[in-house]
Amino acid sequence: MSPFDDDAPGPDFDSPSDPPPLSMEERAGVLDDLAELEVFRTLLEPTGIKGIVVDCPDCDEEHHVDWALMQANLRQLLEEGQTGRHEPPFDPDPDDYVSWDYASGYADGVAAVAEREEPGSGRGGRHAREE
Repeated sequence: MSPFDDDAPGPDFDSPSDPPPLSMEERAGVLDDLAELEVFRTLLEPTGIKGIVVDCPDCDEEHHVDWALMQANLRQLLEEGQTGRHEPPFDPDPDDYVSWDYASGYADGVAAVAEREEPGSGRGGRHAREE
């Protein structure tokens, strides 16, 4: 059939195409991100941080995404292989959001302090051995 025939099937530009399913490695990465996000939220939300700031490669702008929306985006990515468009917060205060790298470093710092302070750890803090 010729693509110029009226009866010829052609691409349907009105219906969205389904993205390919995530690979096992991609799924594992998203699951890791969900777990990390929960740790970040647990540690940072009580300090007044409202979510994550993400650099968008499509528009070269920062997007401020609250904790619940970021979690929903990751779950949607896991279930559907893509995330939908969401309305960004109106006039967000950039000081209320941190980058993923900052949140990760903060969590690592909290874990390191907790490890040093753990009784019997043999490391730093009040349980350090005197030389």
